[in-house]
Amino acid sequence: MSPLGIHRRSQSAVFIAGNLVKGLLITMAGGSPQTVPEKLFLFDFDGVLVDSLSLYEKSVNLCLEKIGQRPIETREEFLDLFEDNFFSAVTKRGVNVGEFMAASKAVTPTLDYDVARPFSELIPVLAELKKRHALAIISSNSSFAIRLMLGKYGFSPYFDDILAADFAFSKIEKIRHAMDRYGTSGNHCLYVCDTAGDVREAREAGVKTVAVTWGWHPRSRLEKALPDVIVDDPKKLLGLALLT
Repeated sequence: MSPLGIHRRSQSAVFIAGNLVKGLLITMAGGSPQTVPEKLFLFDFDGVLVDSLSLYEKSVNLCLEKIGQRPIETREEFLDLFEDNFFSAVTKRGVNVGEFMAASKAVTPTLDYDVARPFSELIPVLAELKKRHALAIISSNSSFAIRLMLGKYGFSPYFDDILAADFAFSKIEKIRHAMDRYGTSGNHCLYVCDTAGDVREAREAGVKTVAVTWGWHPRSRLEKALPDVIVDDPKKLLGLALLT
C-alpha cells in the first residue's frame, strides 16, 4: 500500500520474470514439468502479508517532512489516503509525487523493518495455494522493501512476481498486466487486499476482489467498497479457488 522508498526504474528491471508461461507446460531447472496454474492469486503486501501500519505511517511522514509538506497528523487521516489509489490521494493533497519518491529513496534505508510483523499463519496457506495456482504481489510499496521483508519473514518461495510502485503507480494497470502475463481472465484472477481503495481498483481492473479484515481498513470500511468476498481467517483463502 503506502510506499517505502519508492523510486521508478525501468519496468524490465523491477518486474521479476515468472516461471509460468501462458498456455504452456514449463520445464523447471530440475527438469520436472509444471502445468499452467488454475487461478492467479494476486496479493497486496502491506496489511495482508505483513503488519506494517506504524512503519508506513512513519515513512510517509518522513518523506513529507523532507519535501516541506505537512505531515499526516492522525491515524484516521492516514488511512483516508487508502480510500483511493495512494498516489492519487497524495497528489490531491498537493504533494509532488516526483519529489516524494526522491525523498523516499533516502528514507528507505533508514527504516527499522523489525517493527513490522508478519502474518505467519499465512505461510501454510500460501504453500497450499502454490501447489495449483500462480501467486504474485501487486503493491504500492517499493520492490526493495517488499523483497527485503519477503525474505526476512519466509514468504519469498511462494511468489512468482512482484509488481510494485517501481513498475507503475496504478494498481489497475498492474493487475491487468499480471493477467496478460499469465494469460488469464478476470474470472480466474483474485486480488487479496485490505483497503477500500484496493477493492475499487481491483474491481475496475476486472478481477474478483477479496478483502481481509486483519489489515489496515476495518470491516465497516471494506463493506462500503463492496468486495466480492470478505475474509476473517487466512485459512479461508484456500476455498476461494472456487470463486468465479
